Amino acid sequence: MQNLTLAQKHQQFEEFFMIKHKLQVNMRVVDSHFEVPDPENLIQHMPYAFQIASELATIESKSVRHLRGLSEHASELVEFLNQQSRKIDMMMSLILQKENDLEHNYSSDKFGGGGIVVNCDLDVTLGSLVELRLFIPEESSAIFCFAEVIASEQLADKRQLSLIYRCIREQDQDLLVRASLHLQAANLRKLKQQKNEQH
Repeated sequence: MQNLTLAQKHQQFEEFFMIKHKLQVNMRVVDSHFEVPDPENLIQHMPYAFQIASELATIESKSVRHLRGLSEHASELVEFLNQQSRKIDMMMSLILQKENDLEHNYSSDKFGGGGIVVNCDLDVTLGSLVELRLFIPEESSAIFCFAEVIASEQLADKRQLSLIYRCIREQDQDLLVRASLHLQAANLRKLKQQKNEQH
């Protein structure tokens, strides 16, 4: 990724679907001498709560497939398991909120599997590396990764930074893709319901 041109980084940023959505984001600029780890070694930099959240999200996505086959034969068991899963999600959300560092807290304008656009008051130079903590309450999860600033735009009352993920685990990138699609589906359902209520 270091060898890509800025145009290629923008192209990679645009490859994934992005949804306009506000997420809480902790963003901290890292030292210019910091060496970005390989995704396989990212876990060594990752706070423990983020490791657990990521593993739980992966386990849950695999479990859902098994539950679909059971639902016809054991609907009460499926309902019970869904409730247990919901309790774990709620506990995990509570734990992850304690990882939210208010000193470095910003919000996203949009996000997707290739990158994120963050609203902030920082004047960060292009090519700067940042440590990101993304909080996704809709998925009861959070993601830890490193990203690179590929665009910076001053708007009327804020600055918008476009960030491409430089080091992110594959399962976390998959989670971002799923989250963006789930939110899009929820928005479409809401729009449909509003149209039905107007008629």
